[in-house]
Amino acid sequence: MATQTTKNKVTKLTKNAKILKVIVSAIQEKKGENILSLDLRNIDEAVADFFIICEASSTTQVKAIGDFIEEKVKEELNEAAFRSEGRSSLNWVLVDFVNVVVHIMLPEARQRYRLEELWCDAPEQVFKN
Repeated sequence: MATQTTKNKVTKLTKNAKILKVIVSAIQEKKGENILSLDLRNIDEAVADFFIICEASSTTQVKAIGDFIEEKVKEELNEAAFRSEGRSSLNWVLVDFVNVVVHIMLPEARQRYRLEELWCDAPEQVFKN
């Protein structure tokens, strides 16, 4: 039985790694900025395994990045987002792939909510714009 558990963990990690890679690539392609991921797997209160946070310079870009992420993950991995939120105001759009949650924010929203500080115990990885 231990083998099965280990195999499931490896499969889940591999799936998460693939989703992370596609999401970061999509953000970079749409010129998102200040991209980072937070590894929340060792935080008991976390609602996902990973957060990806990025900024967009306008509400139009927030929408474009969110739409493109959903499109690319579906196209490349055949995975649909569980849900997305924030499309009415476009100051902060959240795209939820269950284990990986993406936050696309205007700089003002990112500064106001400071997700990195809220989850400061999580290891972070910074990506090039």
